[in-house]
Amino acid sequence: MNKLIIDAASENIFLMIIKHKDVYNISHKNSKTNYERLVILINNFLNSKKLKIHNISAIYINRGPGSYAGIRNSLSVVKAVHLTTKIDYFCYSFSDFTSEKNIKHENIPKLCNKFSIKKNLINPIYMS
Repeated sequence: MNKLIIDAASENIFLMIIKHKDVYNISHKNSKTNYERLVILINNFLNSKKLKIHNISAIYINRGPGSYAGIRNSLSVVKAVHLTTKIDYFCYSFSDFTSEKNIKHENIPKLCNKFSIKKNLINPIYMS
């Protein structure tokens, strides 16, 4: 089961693939240009690991708090992927895991399971 983590709520667009026991990540500057290219950035990252979107079993996306544009664009991309591929997604916030210390992105799937984060539910948290 391959998992994709997308976090565009902070200074960088952070992407992570968990492929069996291997973990790969990449980040890009959080800019308007990269928001517009988010699908291309994801696709290129998947291709670099010899994966296609249909090889992904679940997507985990940071719903904030953070950058309005980053959150809005990443949620839109994930919703479109879900509509076309039926890949389930989980919208998490680091504040969902308040009892945890030193949270790492590679632990997000296990934490979403532990804290019963519902799949296919969008509830963004924007910073004002």
